[in-house]
Amino acid sequence: MDQDSEFTEWAAGTWQRLLRSAVLLGCTLPEAEDVAQSTLVRCYAKWTLVRRADNRTAYAARVLLNVHREARRKRSAGERPVAALPDGPAGPDEADRVVAVDAVRRALGDLTPGHREVVLLRYYLQLSEREIAEACRVPQGTVKSRLSRAIAQLGDSVELAAFRGEGDLR
Repeated sequence: MDQDSEFTEWAAGTWQRLLRSAVLLGCTLPEAEDVAQSTLVRCYAKWTLVRRADNRTAYAARVLLNVHREARRKRSAGERPVAALPDGPAGPDEADRVVAVDAVRRALGDLTPGHREVVLLRYYLQLSEREIAEACRVPQGTVKSRLSRAIAQLGDSVELAAFRGEGDLR
């Protein structure tokens, strides 16, 4: 298999994880698509390094974090207008899903960027503490303490209280 075919196959299998990872880092869907696309472009440019990496997911995660951080520095905060408002009310299952997703996003949004990154890398991308330390370029002890503090904060989150049986979802 040539390099382009190998990269294309890897990228197709990785796209959704990169996209979801960017959303979990706090990007809107269009921003997440840009971050994921930029990550793939950078991985393609360094494909000989990526393909030799012990864990391609960890390598791509480090690139994703760098792209995300750069995008955050460049972008101003605030609300953005949309071309069209969403259609009418969703069904009950969709409404529950939207409430759950919103609660998780708000809870993750309350974390510091460093805490949010380690939670994403550990529990969504399932990287080891060593791989997270390499991706974030911090000592492994820092990863452990950030994970511990982030999990404690998420455990105390008002946004997630309904999922602990402490309230109604609505």
